[in-house]
Amino acid sequence: MSVKSRILGAVLALVLPTGGALADGHTSSGTLGKIAENGEIVLGYRESSVPFSYLDANQQPVGYSIELCMKIVDAVAEELGKEVTVRFVPVNPKTRIALMANGTIDLECGSTTNNLTRQQQVEYLPVTFVTGTKILARKDSGITSVADLDGKAVALAQGTTNERAVLAAVEQMGLDVKVLPVRDHAEGMLSLETDRVDAYASDHILLHGLISKAKNPDEFAVVGDFLSYDPYALMVRRDDSAFELVGKKALAEVFRSGEIDEIYAKWFDDLGVPADPLLKAAFRLGALPS
Repeated sequence: MSVKSRILGAVLALVLPTGGALADGHTSSGTLGKIAENGEIVLGYRESSVPFSYLDANQQPVGYSIELCMKIVDAVAEELGKEVTVRFVPVNPKTRIALMANGTIDLECGSTTNNLTRQQQVEYLPVTFVTGTKILARKDSGITSVADLDGKAVALAQGTTNERAVLAAVEQMGLDVKVLPVRDHAEGMLSLETDRVDAYASDHILLHGLISKAKNPDEFAVVGDFLSYDPYALMVRRDDSAFELVGKKALAEVFRSGEIDEIYAKWFDDLGVPADPLLKAAFRLGALPS
């Protein structure tokens, strides 16, 4: 054997796994390996992000994002060739990224914006919704835009893109606004209903969802221009391409088959929020060929 041949053989030995590790290496490590070993997949859910992820009358997680996540669960079970048990873990804006990064949850099924800063810690599947920050206020409050918050109090969920968007607008306009930090959407809505604040700011679709569940929905309105661009996506761990690919393939099938239209109608028709052209384009872009 020549020196050149010996060097080439050494390189191949370093980069090629032995035996069956090449065939099923994706199940021996990473998220798929964890699921295969434990027989369960852990889904992070939100308790009050209507209609994406929330608790129903039986205190079971339901919603648009939950339904899409269950499509991925089915795809994971098929990929592994075994039944997979689902375990739900509640998350909120302050805990969701940390619980994903530290391995507590395997897939986050909520209402989380995909942005480049967060991608330093986590990864995302294709876009499933497009929204932006707006303001929820009482119809008789006189609040119609962020400028009307001057001298008033607003509730903001900590650790959200909405918090940053509102604070940036307030600073830019030089407004005197009192901020009440809240844990989640339910607490923000409660603070508004009990008049602890004059407004609650969040993604416009979530505000419509809060109105739909309010005791007196006719008293509230979503107002103002969009203060941010927030593309939602299901969150997964970084540097785990095998699991990410299973998720992408599952969503691509839902988008490609047109099933996404039925799922969307199920959760959004009652809110009177049709899919806008930008979201439809996102579905088309996510419908990758097999």
